[in-house]
Amino acid sequence: MAKGATKASQRMDSFLAMQSGRSDLWREALTAAQNWVAGLATRANIEGRISGLAVLEEFHAYPGMRLMGLLRDKISADEAAVAADLIRRFSDTILSGANPDRGDAEDDGDVLAELLPTVVSGREARRPYFEVLMVSPQAASRWPAIAAEMRRLRRPEDAFVYEPVIVGSFEDAFCAAVVNPKILAVIVAEGVPFRSKHEAPVLRSILDSAIGDLPTEASALKLASILKGIRPDLDVYVTTDREVEKLASDPAASSVRRIFYAVEELLEMHLAVLEGIQARFETPFFDNLKRYAQRPIGTFHALPIARGKSVFRSEWIRDMGEFYGMNLFLAESSATTGGLDSLLEPTGNIKKAQEMAARAFGADHVFFVTNGTSTSNKMVVQALVAPGDIVIVDRNCHKSHHYGLVLGGGQPLYVEAFPLTAYSMYGAVPLQTIKKALLNLRDEGRLDRVRMLDLTNCTFDGHMYNTRRVMEECLAIKPDLIFLWDEAWSGFARWSPFLRPRTGMGAAAAIEEWLLDPASVAAYEKQQKQLGPKPSTQKLLATRLIPDPRKVRLRVYQTNSTHKSMSAIRQGSMVLVKDVDFGSVQSQFREAVFTHASTSPNQQLIASLDVARRQMELEGYGLVMNAISIALKIRAIIKSHPVISKYFSVLGANDLIPDEFRQSGFVDYLKPGATWADAVRSMREDEFYLDPTRMTLVCGTAGFDGTQFKGLLANRFNIQVNKTSRNSVLLQSNINNTRSDIAHLVRVLVEICGEIEERLKSGGAGTREAFAARVKSLMQDVPDLPNFSRFHDAFRGKAGKLTNEGDMRTAFFMAYHEKSCEYVPLNSPDVNQRLQKGPPLVSANFVIPYPPGFPIMVPGQVITKETIDFMRKLDVKEIHGYDAARGLKLIKQTKTGRSR
Repeated sequence: MAKGATKASQRMDSFLAMQSGRSDLWREALTAAQNWVAGLATRANIEGRISGLAVLEEFHAYPGMRLMGLLRDKISADEAAVAADLIRRFSDTILSGANPDRGDAEDDGDVLAELLPTVVSGREARRPYFEVLMVSPQAASRWPAIAAEMRRLRRPEDAFVYEPVIVGSFEDAFCAAVVNPKILAVIVAEGVPFRSKHEAPVLRSILDSAIGDLPTEASALKLASILKGIRPDLDVYVTTDREVEKLASDPAASSVRRIFYAVEELLEMHLAVLEGIQARFETPFFDNLKRYAQRPIGTFHALPIARGKSVFRSEWIRDMGEFYGMNLFLAESSATTGGLDSLLEPTGNIKKAQEMAARAFGADHVFFVTNGTSTSNKMVVQALVAPGDIVIVDRNCHKSHHYGLVLGGGQPLYVEAFPLTAYSMYGAVPLQTIKKALLNLRDEGRLDRVRMLDLTNCTFDGHMYNTRRVMEECLAIKPDLIFLWDEAWSGFARWSPFLRPRTGMGAAAAIEEWLLDPASVAAYEKQQKQLGPKPSTQKLLATRLIPDPRKVRLRVYQTNSTHKSMSAIRQGSMVLVKDVDFGSVQSQFREAVFTHASTSPNQQLIASLDVARRQMELEGYGLVMNAISIALKIRAIIKSHPVISKYFSVLGANDLIPDEFRQSGFVDYLKPGATWADAVRSMREDEFYLDPTRMTLVCGTAGFDGTQFKGLLANRFNIQVNKTSRNSVLLQSNINNTRSDIAHLVRVLVEICGEIEERLKSGGAGTREAFAARVKSLMQDVPDLPNFSRFHDAFRGKAGKLTNEGDMRTAFFMAYHEKSCEYVPLNSPDVNQRLQKGPPLVSANFVIPYPPGFPIMVPGQVITKETIDFMRKLDVKEIHGYDAARGLKLIKQTKTGRSR
């Protein structure tokens, strides 16, 4: 068994998901050790477990190679009790993240105390801890001395403390960066061999596809570039004994924070590492707000709650102060002087905080927003879209985009996402649909009026666009097109190497790099020759278009609901900008901020945006990987549980993304034999990719509609979910979730399934028939999803024959006049008659049922039978813009069918 386990330990295929499974492996080893102590297992059994952990622990400072050596010695000496105690200590520390108990052990305890890293021995508990990866060509026998030399550089005045992790190859460095989220800095020496001593076929397939073939000795700069591509949060330093000046002048050195000559500057290297962490740890606004709260301030401005006197001296509202605590009130102010700053015109610490956020998120500029991404979207639309501009927009996007177009006067050209009728939801908009809209506008001579493409990424249900491909192909048709990616629900994706390329900023960075590559012009010219002088629309639709890099104006905006996926207070949002022409729109962007932002923004909310950036830069990688791991565990448990799987299921990529959009053939994360290499290939190749943290839980097979099941989870079991459909609810794992949350969810699902089983067992044939009928109603008798029909001719303006943009703004404000409107009950015979004979039914406002949560009617839209049928089949209580007592609000029509 030990031999087999040792062989398994040499494979690192599963290391891409090993971070979260590490504690499980140690708990399993502890069980084996305890069984050995009890005489229920042999030494060979525990040796197999430890051999399986040995490779993984090479990439962590604790317990690391020294303590693993001690453990192996105790096992070899048949000291079962001592070995079990060591494993318990290691396991407890890894599982909890807390400092281990040094205990009162004497002989072996003293050895353990000497071997424990300072940070986990209790002496450094108050200083933040991280690990530094050292990639060294020196013999492994020298590594303990190198680590000891680094430890001797520590000083009491250091703000942080770290432990070194030393590896000897390119591949091992890659593995360590992937599996150990505590690594925040990397020191790479020149002359490191490429191949690891361990077997890693899946890992190598990922590496080879990412970087191609490398020589036996890989360049330190190349490794630095690869590591930054995986984890932008890493500070990378290079040491060399060659021509350091030449290395520093290499363009590839842009991914390196600093280059050192050999090891002559060991103390400087130590200080540089700490300085790099400090540069990310700083939170300009939050730090200043804490200082402000500690000062004695006399307040003569219009904010009575500041300093908390009106609260804590009151007999009637003191409980609010006791609930929130004193600091909340000490940090309140409406002033923008005295060390504070203005969110509307930042010049001090807010400005610096936004600049640090831009660095962290890979943007040129970042703007903090304190009233949600609804406002962020409206700011961007208003700043960039003038009245009459055409905006190609997903009809199913958040209502803020529609309202933003109303306010700015932009004319929406709605494009439809692919339907998922069985689950009463839409996916995302196919690229073919977007290209067709642009080419139609080009053919009608109206491409110059197109200003922006506005899409949701990712969708509620986890559909992520191939953002780079979308932007490149659209820029091939219109080189100055602006892109707005609403990433309200996926701001965390920046910190995952599997999701980052699918973000607006991630793709923009890749395109920006491609534009600077001389090969890009050659690629464009080659395709132009293949296409010929006048390619047909069909040929262009069938071709993966390459833009002309000499004409492209890269203009990308991304909005993040920081509060939805990071540690920010509710309504905290950011606008991310990478726009080569931002200087030309900066003044109007400022006007949009003035229009929508409050002049009294919440100080604590701004501070939370500042802190959320700090957290993600320093531990975001590990947090997001944990969220992904939790989601995969939930999926696996639901699928494999004998009772839960009878009534509930989590939809896979094959359920939510049609085959034609999964070019890689990827089916699901849980498909037998699927690896992270398959997921990476899907992320790179497929038109749409499924965010693993989104779990669409089908509840219709258990007899619950989405709204009903959401209420049951919340009211009875204290489980909250965000979004529902007719027969599903959306579960979303995030950086806040723990394994305990999984256990709670599973226990609840087991209890619900048990009640269903008991009811069907004891209720007789009638109960079973009713249950089957209910399931059939929810899962089979589903209404067709209505597509956008068209704008009424009165609101089409100068629209052409091939496209259907409309003047939604005029229709919207026409509804302000009651004389221009009428109400018709939804189930009235008049509706049926007018659908058949006219005059047409023209919506006067937005109608948004929840679920599905998108407008099924917009101002000026002609209402069709499909939309009426859908409305009549809806069994949801919340429909914005619809008054059931009065009926549909319509724009009055003349006898000729014209709008008044």
